[in-house]
Amino acid sequence: MSRTPLDTVEHAAATPDVELPWAELGLKKDEYERVVEILGRRPTGAELAMYSVMWSEHCSYKSSKVHLRQFGEKAPESDAMLVGIGENAGVVDVGQGYAVTFKVESHNHPSYVEPYQGAATGVGGIVRDIIAMGARPVAVVDPLRFGAADHPDTKRVLPGVVAGIGGYGNCLGLPNIGGEVVFDSCYQGNPLVNAGAIGVMRHDDIHLAKASGAGNKVILYGARTGGDGIGGASILASETFDDAKPSKRPAVQVGDPFQEKLLIECTLEAFAEKLVVGIQDLGAAGLSCATSELASNGSGGMRVTLDDVPLRDSTLSPEEILMSESQERMCAVVEPEKVDRFLEICEKWDVIATVIGEVTDGDRLEIYWHGGKIVDVDPRTVAHEGPVYERPYARPEWQDALQADDANKLARPASSAELKDQVLKLVASPNQASKKWITSQYDHFVQGNTVLAQPEDSGMIRIDEATGLGVAIATDGNGRYAKLDPYHGAQLALSEAYRNVATTGAKPLAVSDCLNFGSPEDPAVMWQFAEAVRGLADACQQLGTPVTGGNVSLYNQTGEAAIHPTPVVAVLGVIDDVARRTPVAFQEEGQLLYLLGDTREEFGGSAWSQVVHDHLGGLPPRVDLERERLLAEILISASRDGMIDSAHDLSDGGLIQAVVESALLGGKGARLIVPDGLDAFTLLFSESAGRAVVAVPRSEEVRFNDMCGARGLPATRIGVVDGDSVELQGEFTLSLEELRVAHEETIPALLA
Repeated sequence: MSRTPLDTVEHAAATPDVELPWAELGLKKDEYERVVEILGRRPTGAELAMYSVMWSEHCSYKSSKVHLRQFGEKAPESDAMLVGIGENAGVVDVGQGYAVTFKVESHNHPSYVEPYQGAATGVGGIVRDIIAMGARPVAVVDPLRFGAADHPDTKRVLPGVVAGIGGYGNCLGLPNIGGEVVFDSCYQGNPLVNAGAIGVMRHDDIHLAKASGAGNKVILYGARTGGDGIGGASILASETFDDAKPSKRPAVQVGDPFQEKLLIECTLEAFAEKLVVGIQDLGAAGLSCATSELASNGSGGMRVTLDDVPLRDSTLSPEEILMSESQERMCAVVEPEKVDRFLEICEKWDVIATVIGEVTDGDRLEIYWHGGKIVDVDPRTVAHEGPVYERPYARPEWQDALQADDANKLARPASSAELKDQVLKLVASPNQASKKWITSQYDHFVQGNTVLAQPEDSGMIRIDEATGLGVAIATDGNGRYAKLDPYHGAQLALSEAYRNVATTGAKPLAVSDCLNFGSPEDPAVMWQFAEAVRGLADACQQLGTPVTGGNVSLYNQTGEAAIHPTPVVAVLGVIDDVARRTPVAFQEEGQLLYLLGDTREEFGGSAWSQVVHDHLGGLPPRVDLERERLLAEILISASRDGMIDSAHDLSDGGLIQAVVESALLGGKGARLIVPDGLDAFTLLFSESAGRAVVAVPRSEEVRFNDMCGARGLPATRIGVVDGDSVELQGEFTLSLEELRVAHEETIPALLA
């Protein structure tokens, strides 16, 4: 893209008629004209490169900003919130002087193009966000969605993605403690690879992305800059896939986890010695992002010499250097007298580090190449003042018909034998089957602080060995619910993650989200997005769980076919003593099984309707946020006071799925009864929200019932932990061995 002579700012001002490839870089005509208006001249090639990647959908949120503001406007008051939306990751206070930072992001499009590297660099990118806040990463999670389980392309994408996540995370020495794996044909060609990470620090260790203090040096450190990933996350994730346009599929970033491990240790040592004024990782948009965001968030300007950037490829043009998304790189702002020590630490860890510029007392970002000034911009116009679109949105014409196609009217099992057959079919279905084939490729216990990991309701990490202080995280989302009703679908995603944290005994504190949708240029998709954001903001306000940050991933569609709207919600919780956590597995025979909450005939979007009837229609389960709050309080209190020995939330697959999972994990069966007011089918398969099944020691039954009764939470005794089978009295008996075969053989057989 470079021109001869060097396209300096002076040259650009003198040659207003030079044609630049703004459309090829993803800019619209009016956006390019806005850049010219801002600069008062045509941009240089380097400036155009910066604006194009920073104003992309992925980096600027230009189609989503107007809706995302609700997360701030409706944010509940929270004593725990230390750093909120706008930084690399949110930070919450978890007590005892500890702070925890966490975030979920997407790497969807790169993972379809090159599954291994796309997924691996997704993990690397989210981990650098955590490091940039001043924290030591302690765990990762990975919510994943693929096309139909039996589709040939799923066999290409899924193993590569799983190997990339495992390969990168395992090499970093980070336990993978949670996530989901969902199959649906809507994700064919658009898998969702969302990656999350958690980090721990003391309160006074928090660092922010800002360049302050005139004369302070800007140091680029980590891997050399190469040609991989140019436009990778920024442009690749900002357009709909179209097989006729291979130019929309540029090189995916290439990761090196061993380099990232060195980067982590190097950075944390520099933090410990108080050497860093401001810091930014290099992810999407690379140096364009790091320099413009550091400068715009600081108190002055910045001058950078691009010739000083260490390169893997000496033929790279300045535009390519600015756009490169090569991995394992960070930018630090360091006071002059501390530069030598910073460089010493980098050398100790075998990390390349170079001073590439300094903070100035002006308000401009100036970048030089071969002696010429190739960038002279107000950094805020690059990083924060991109276009904002109020995209038209409208409830799709087909929504009423979809909701009217009531799943509650589908044919139900006519006999006990048919009921038993449908239980086995559900348990063996790809979405409900064991994901052990996948999760066994991840290290769950490295570092020795993992308390709970897949397939528990939420992952849990101990962060203080002396006191047992810990945190839990759950990620959830149901695109089928959101397709039926995006407002309530988003609230159900939050409710499930909130409930999953509470079942382990942890108190939900805060939220991060990854909002995956189709093209914002489609009014129906934009309506889904607007409704989901509104629903999530309203629910977070009511539950008192502020959104600390997250990610929007749009253009998840191939041609005209969009994915289901898929808001993925991560909830972080805190537990005072991890020794008191509650697992999913049944612990002892003779314990009493209680169903908490109300069970209604709610089958819209349910696993049963999908598995048995291949049906999607009706309304999703109703949302009762106050019931979710009450249920969480009961679960947390019961866990803390030793009143329950196991707990499992009820969601996809209903009660029978939860009971089977608890039985198989504990190696202990269950005898169930149908309580008054319910029929066997509704008891087993309903997906009513706000429910959990718990195992209560007989010695605690009276105390547990008294607590539930006093608080007004329905608690119905439905059986007992017993034997080596799951039996529904008067209907069927299924041995644990029979259930285990059905549950565990599906995924290996599909991927063989």
